[in-house]
Amino acid sequence: MMTLKSYCAKTSQGPYLQVNEDDYDIDLLNKLYAIYDGFGGTGVGDKCVKLLKENIKAMYTKIGGDPDSTFPFFYSPKYLVEGNALINSMHHSHELIKNENSKQEMSGKGGASAICLAMAENVATFAYVGNCKTLLLRKGALETIINPESIGTLAQDYFNSRHLYTTPLNGFGMFDQLGLMIKEYRILPGDLIIMMTDGVYGRISDKEVRYILEAAHSNLESKIEELFKISNSRGNMDNQTTVLLQY
Repeated sequence: MMTLKSYCAKTSQGPYLQVNEDDYDIDLLNKLYAIYDGFGGTGVGDKCVKLLKENIKAMYTKIGGDPDSTFPFFYSPKYLVEGNALINSMHHSHELIKNENSKQEMSGKGGASAICLAMAENVATFAYVGNCKTLLLRKGALETIINPESIGTLAQDYFNSRHLYTTPLNGFGMFDQLGLMIKEYRILPGDLIIMMTDGVYGRISDKEVRYILEAAHSNLESKIEELFKISNSRGNMDNQTTVLLQY
């Protein structure tokens, strides 16, 4: 069984915004970890993220780990029970957000990007949608696990007008069907998983992220603070969230 040796999670409204539409969830008991990036504005994006966080966790903790669970939205034998439970939880939450949006005028419709990670033994199942990003640092090599679904990914732009190029192309509540994507990774001792919203990765290169993470003199909290600091010094105008999971 893979042991989570240490972790750190931080979220911030950023240097300019008054409301934080980002959030994270760390559930050590159920080994469920997530980051969320809402959109829609004050009282909309933050409310959407709150509903997502509560409903994904509620459904996952009810059916995750139970081989006799009923999966109403999705089932594939290629994924573990925990993976199937996570996928169903996210689809269910999407339906709730979509129904909530149907009652609102355009200005009241909210959505969100998210990456959710369910651990079972040493297998990590990532289910994700939208403009968040995940990296894996393993034995000095930094690998991208999840690339954001954003305009920037298509444009191959960097730094310039980055707050525009990280606009999500998919997300909860945006379309009739949730364009959820799934990846499974076998986690090894020493692995460091890095989950970030666009307010963090949008103005920092992967090379710089690796340099900060490998700094021997700093703890996980200091590493996240340095990531936030650099992004903000380069004109970040968004909320910021990072989760670090050290195995």
